Amino acid sequence: MSAKIRIGISGWQYPPWRGTFYPKTLVQKNELQFAASKVSVIEINGSFYSLQRPESYDKWYAQTPKDFMFSVKGPRYITHIRRLKDVEKPLANFFASGVLNLKEKLGPILWQFAPNFPFEPESETDRMERFLKLLPQDFAAAAKLGRKRDDFMKGRASLRVDKNRRLRHAIEIRNDSFDNPDFIALLRKFGVALVIAETARKWPMLNDVTADFMYLRLHGDKELYRSGYSDKSLDRWAKRIAAWHRGGEPSGLKKVTKKSMKSARPREMFCFFDNTDVKLRAPFDAQTLAKKLKLKR
Repeated sequence: MSAKIRIGISGWQYPPWRGTFYPKTLVQKNELQFAASKVSVIEINGSFYSLQRPESYDKWYAQTPKDFMFSVKGPRYITHIRRLKDVEKPLANFFASGVLNLKEKLGPILWQFAPNFPFEPESETDRMERFLKLLPQDFAAAAKLGRKRDDFMKGRASLRVDKNRRLRHAIEIRNDSFDNPDFIALLRKFGVALVIAETARKWPMLNDVTADFMYLRLHGDKELYRSGYSDKSLDRWAKRIAAWHRGGEPSGLKKVTKKSMKSARPREMFCFFDNTDVKLRAPFDAQTLAKKLKLKR
């Protein structure tokens, strides 16, 4: 597969989009199909709040074009409630819930951590490395892990694997303690992408490349979840994305380490807009950025 640039949105079911992004006459069940005709990738957010069902993943797969991709947000039960403590069984439940039914349309799994979750590499209570070791690297490993699921998953699990594919993971942090070379080294060891997240300076925005693909989340540059991106801001992001995609690194960005991760090969890029209150600007900013990068969608 060629290293593509994919610009998309976080979620797709938002009432304020009806009559603005979505035509007034569009029935709600066709919203994903419409959104997937305008962007090339969408984050599935519902999986963060609760385990989805296999039939939902089947439906989403069927409603989107051949070249489309989804990112799936890992459960907050693992990252926010369990805080990575004893999470093998919850991970098994997640991968048994039908995620693999997305087949070739499954992009990276996003793991987002809370602002009060610190990086503690010298502490016996630090669980990050153990968590990274648990993450399956391909569909076969995910299915194997999924077989350890809880009994309550009976009748709502799917572990069918039509083809063994690579699984990729990305981590979004929101605590200053992750501004640590040990954390960057850990991500590089496991090939996990550090999410470059613009959050109106509320949380750290670290720009180290840690994997052979990149994952960006744009929550707003001036006001968290509220500010739409200006033409100048989108031009700036277009230049950065083009540099990363070529295998280079943009200059002038905050990095934890000085070590360069330049690549002779292009990198696959995933960029998601999650900006403005109730995300009203996200689909429009995504389409504008795609045009600046001369992408079809």
